[in-house]
Amino acid sequence: MRRDITIAAEPRPARGKNESRRLRQRGLIPAVLYGAYRDAVAVAVDPKEVTRILHSKSGHNTIFNLGIRDGETTPAMFVDWQYDPVKDTLLHVDLKRIDLNKRIRVSVPVVTHGEPKGVKQQGGLLEIVTREVEIECLPDEIPEHFTVEVADLMIGQTIRAGEVAMEGSMKLVSSADNVIAHIVALRAEAAPAAGAAEAAAAPAAAESEPEVIKKGKKEEEAEAEAKKKK
Repeated sequence: MRRDITIAAEPRPARGKNESRRLRQRGLIPAVLYGAYRDAVAVAVDPKEVTRILHSKSGHNTIFNLGIRDGETTPAMFVDWQYDPVKDTLLHVDLKRIDLNKRIRVSVPVVTHGEPKGVKQQGGLLEIVTREVEIECLPDEIPEHFTVEVADLMIGQTIRAGEVAMEGSMKLVSSADNVIAHIVALRAEAAPAAGAAEAAAAPAAAESEPEVIKKGKKEEEAEAEAKKKK
């Protein structure tokens, strides 16, 4: 989804760990802009602005304007980002130029709506299998998310990717057979649990039998010894 947001960037002529360290001391992080059949450009951006976009409703599918100081201003979106594994701070981002007249592929979240009858009436469980689908569309038509209605689902029923409504230039790229959500029966878990209990009891019973046999043999030997003494 396109937003009226502009992120300021400055050219980054030098590269390497030392330069990246100096950038972070200034409150910036290294980034690379590429795509649209043009040369890649090394830049530096404010991580706070990047985080604000990544945490927005449209997230990494947000298309914004990247304005490079003394350079180009172009529609762009984030395609990759790296976090410090300890401090959880942004270290680097990759940006892609976007041609607003060409279709692009993006992954869009899928959310469910409603309380399924299979849960309310049958005691089943709503299981979410796939949380996003891949589509192809024009940049200005990227949705924040898709919503699927699950209120009528009963146990054993499924919603698949092919049932997600597409609009405008949107075209489903993910397999139409991919399961988005389904209702499963909780009672099916009771039978295996009972079977496991019986299986656990069987070895215990088997282990107790040798003790009885062994005990009986000792008693027989004692009786035989007593008869010899008489």
